Amino acid sequence: MKTKIQEINNNSITNMTKKCFQMAILLLLSFTSIQAQDKKAKDLLNQVTAKIKSYDNISIDFKYSLNNAKENINQDSKGNVIMKGNQYVLNFMGVTKIFDGQKTYTINPEDEEVTISKVNEKDDNAITPSKMLTFFNSGYKYNMDIVQNIKGRKIQYIKLAPTNTKDQRKEILLGIDVQTKHIYNLIETGKNGTKTTLTVNSFKTNQPLSKNQFTFVASKYPKYYINKLD
Repeated sequence: MKTKIQEINNNSITNMTKKCFQMAILLLLSFTSIQAQDKKAKDLLNQVTAKIKSYDNISIDFKYSLNNAKENINQDSKGNVIMKGNQYVLNFMGVTKIFDGQKTYTINPEDEEVTISKVNEKDDNAITPSKMLTFFNSGYKYNMDIVQNIKGRKIQYIKLAPTNTKDQRKEILLGIDVQTKHIYNLIETGKNGTKTTLTVNSFKTNQPLSKNQFTFVASKYPKYYINKLD
């Protein structure tokens, strides 16, 4: 015959077992939910990548904002870029960069200088405008975030967290137009509190380009100092 103490102990064990079982179920459901979210995020990112790769060329006008409340920094700039494959012409903050597939030509009108350097496109650390549209394919954990209605457009945000602990960025929010699968904006938050936002104002594809669109013509800059780094 069981004693009162044994009954209490047995009831405690039974209750604890139930709680552990319930907790295990909750953890399993939470994990499944996160996995489902990750899959949704991955599927959407794959659609964005496929869309980008389907175009012969892309022309983008963008706005770039840099903010740090602690340092009282608020800076806005505009720019534009034309891309075809790995070639591009980028105009930003008064400087023009041309990459013809082998070399980068940085044209600085203020200094009247052209800097020429080679770029190893196979280098994962080499940052180019084309990579900026597909940078999220490696080196990040991601999950679905909020959905916003911006000027009649449904923007789905995906939160990306760098897997490299040395990365100075805390997180990135990537806004994607659900209908077009184009990137609308990119919001980076640094570990030091700096917040940078790149917003796409105009996104055009398969535009007619000149044969010399990505060719540096030295004769256009007769008074410029040519600085060859390689």
